[in-house]
Amino acid sequence: MTFQDIFKSSFLENIASISILDMAIAMVLAFLLGLFIFFIYKKTYAGVMYSSSFGVTLVALTMITTLVILAVTSNVVLSLGMVGALSIVRFRTAIKDPVDTVFMFWSITCGIMAGAGLYLIGIIACVGVGFLYFVISLFHKKSK
Repeated sequence: MTFQDIFKSSFLENIASISILDMAIAMVLAFLLGLFIFFIYKKTYAGVMYSSSFGVTLVALTMITTLVILAVTSNVVLSLGMVGALSIVRFRTAIKDPVDTVFMFWSITCGIMAGAGLYLIGIIACVGVGFLYFVISLFHKKSK
């Protein structure tokens, strides 16, 4: 397959490469990974004001990222358009706690793994990071 062949393929031919079962598995896994991240966030939160809406956002962010990756993996042209569209988006919400940024990147990463079909790596990585963060936060609380 040459580089020109990639751009000659139409969107409708490649969209069938994602089955409904694969999409359902990816979305269910993204939901479960998002719930796990939410659970770790809720149990380890040490800030001043806990925001339950941010926890729900973590679950939604994992699932939305999975949907984007599922759409992008079906077509190279669509992925280039998606990168262009997402590059102009500006987020103005100030993150009050640096740990919130870590949880957002963690959710996005798990969503990417679920959408790319890397289920086992996604589960192991998500549980591993969650376990390590939970242990670190326990030691951090004891040292205060």
